[in-house]
Amino acid sequence: MILWLGFIACTALIVYSGTRLSRYGDVIAEKTGLGRAWIGAVLMASVTSLPELVTGIGSVTYAGAPDIAAGDVLGSCVFNMLILAFLDAIYRPMPISAKAHQGHVLSAGFGILLLSITAAGIFVNDGFFSLGWIGSYSVFFILVYLVAMRLVYFYEKKQLAAFIQEIAADMKYNDITTRTAFLRYAMNAAAVILAAILLPYIGTGIAESTGLGQTFVGTFFIAVSTSLPEVVVSVAAVRIDAVDLAIGNLFGSNIFNVFILAIDDIFYTQGPLLSSVKNAHILSAIFAIAMTAIAVIGLTYRAEKKKLFLAWDSITIVLIYIVNLILLYSQR
Repeated sequence: MILWLGFIACTALIVYSGTRLSRYGDVIAEKTGLGRAWIGAVLMASVTSLPELVTGIGSVTYAGAPDIAAGDVLGSCVFNMLILAFLDAIYRPMPISAKAHQGHVLSAGFGILLLSITAAGIFVNDGFFSLGWIGSYSVFFILVYLVAMRLVYFYEKKQLAAFIQEIAADMKYNDITTRTAFLRYAMNAAAVILAAILLPYIGTGIAESTGLGQTFVGTFFIAVSTSLPEVVVSVAAVRIDAVDLAIGNLFGSNIFNVFILAIDDIFYTQGPLLSSVKNAHILSAIFAIAMTAIAVIGLTYRAEKKKLFLAWDSITIVLIYIVNLILLYSQR
């Protein structure tokens, strides 16, 4: 009972502080003059993925649970695609894939590429060339992440700039000073880090006490908890009709999540990280690829009507997520 209460408390703290992080990140962008187009595109994905980053580092360095780290990252990638279906359900005018611009296919493609290399890294085990204790794929993850951010930025710069200019009047924070923005950003970041550090220990305890196993707990419970900032931020964006901002956040978060695997690999000094995790994680990577591919098809086909309250692509994504959970549970 104490473990579950701790899990709920950490989840609540991540939701509260994670969403405030995004707000004060936006304030910082405005106050420093760095521009919302670039700061928004980077912070929306990286800040909401901060729990996955800290949870992963804590899992491999303190808790000695590489499966929790891998499950958190890959489970979050799967869950982020499920969020797309949830956003489609709450977006009433039309299928959300028809509203979003097709430029998201670029970031989705990078996500599929990174997830494919991740699945291959787990499958071949020690077959990849390593640099000391670090897998060569981690270097690739870092390089692809940097290239992806650069290309996505240049591709979407005009669209983001137009969006920011259109709603600039509603995004001014005249009542908040630069010093206050930085201070509150740091405070909420510390709160997210604290909760995320505790999650690996709680997750390991739940795995041991319930017999569910680190793979299932990391992929489901921890991944859902650390993905909640993406949920809240994306829902808030959709409610102000900023659909592209919400979807860009989700695809960008998946790219950043695989980048997190490279960071976890650096901190995991017992050998290449993907060589130390169970093959069951390949399922999550494959299902994340499949769900992303369905989202790409939806963005390209652009259905005009929904079946009940979900478009066909969202229904397929939900079904794939359910199958993923069933298979992971069977492999626990």
